[in-house]
This record gives sequence, structure tokens and C-alpha cells, in this order.
Amino acid sequence: MPSSVQRKRVRKTPEARRAEIVETAARVALTEGLECVTLRRIAEELAVRPGLISHYFPSAEDLVGEAFSVAATGELDSLLPAERPHGTPTQYLARYFALSAGEAYDDISRLWINARHLSRYRPVLRDRVAEQELASDDRLEQLIREGVERGEFRTDDPRATAIQILVVLDGLGAHANTDRSNRPEAVLRLPLTTAERELGLPPGSLTDVPAPAEPSAVTPPAEPS
Repeated sequence: MPSSVQRKRVRKTPEARRAEIVETAARVALTEGLECVTLRRIAEELAVRPGLISHYFPSAEDLVGEAFSVAATGELDSLLPAERPHGTPTQYLARYFALSAGEAYDDISRLWINARHLSRYRPVLRDRVAEQELASDDRLEQLIREGVERGEFRTDDPRATAIQILVVLDGLGAHANTDRSNRPEAVLRLPLTTAERELGLPPGSLTDVPAPAEPSAVTPPAEPS
């Protein structure tokens, strides 16, 4: 006999629903490209009506810009955390380069290529790309300044050094859509050698550096026997 008790549908808060929409759009942008971020496509992903998406994002361009910003911010926070209490600037810089290399970084590299191309025609996206570029410059400059203050790095212009490093990384990332199997090791190491040269570090200083220590979990006291 079927139950006469109807299940109560849980309504998400506007904040939670908006965050869900943006996170879904960011995932689609990373895996398939910004062109695939449409109100209808995100509605299909969430199994809702397109009108719900347009309630939060009347313009698809706003959703595209937000999706890029969320994906790029997540990448930056993962590669170079704003708070770095568990290691030295050298350790965090070495970690940054290690995470930026290889296939795991290709999706975000492709997204940046995609966004920079589309931003020529989309003013909203162009502003978001500029904001994220500035955020990357600021975050890396901050790390370099910390290293200079602690005596680990030497540079008269942390901002210029940060931009030089990022330009080299962007240059290598621009080839994310091509076969890179025949790249010489010297080319693959360009970001590292650029950083070591500009920061007054001996060659190889950013290779095989121990990762920053993760905070240890607190072990609860044993139960008395």
C-alpha cells in the first residue's frame, strides 16, 4: 500500500543554488570550453529548467565570466595558496612549478587560451581575464617579497620578476593543445631556470625541494582502560 506521506522537497537557498550553478559552469568550462557554457547546457547538467538559470544569470555572458573566474581562482588557490604557514617561500615556489608542469595542468592552460581568445569579442569576459591576470601577478609577487624579506631570494623588483616567470609559464601553457613529447629538457625547465636566475638562486635550487609540511592532525587522547 503506497504511503500517504509525501516527501517534502528541500528548497536550496539562493546562495547555495547560485554557487551550484557557477560550480557546474566552471566544470563545463574546464573540461569542454567556455563556448559550451550556455544557460540551456547548465540547466541540463543540473536537471532544472533554463528559466532557473536565467533567474540568477539573465545574460549567458555573465555566467561565462563567472565560470572562468571561479575556475581560475580555484587554480590559483591550489597552485599558490594565499596563506602559507607550513613552509618556506622556496618550498612554495618549488611546489608551484611542480604543480604547473605536466598533463594535470593542461585543462586550466586550455581554459586560459580559450578565455583570452574569446575575450577579444566579449567585454565581460575580458574584464574577468584582466582581473585574474592581476590576481596571479599579485599572488606570485607576494611570495617573492616574502622570500626577499627572509633572505631566500634576491631581486630589486619582485613585481617584474613575478611577471617574467608568469610570461614563461604562459608561453609553455600556450602549447597545451599540441604534442609536446619532443621538447628538450632545457625548454621544459625554462620557468625554473628563469626563476633561479632572476631570484639569485643557484641552478637546481628549485628542483627536488621538499614540499611544505602539512598541518598534522590532532590525535585524540586514548580512552582510559
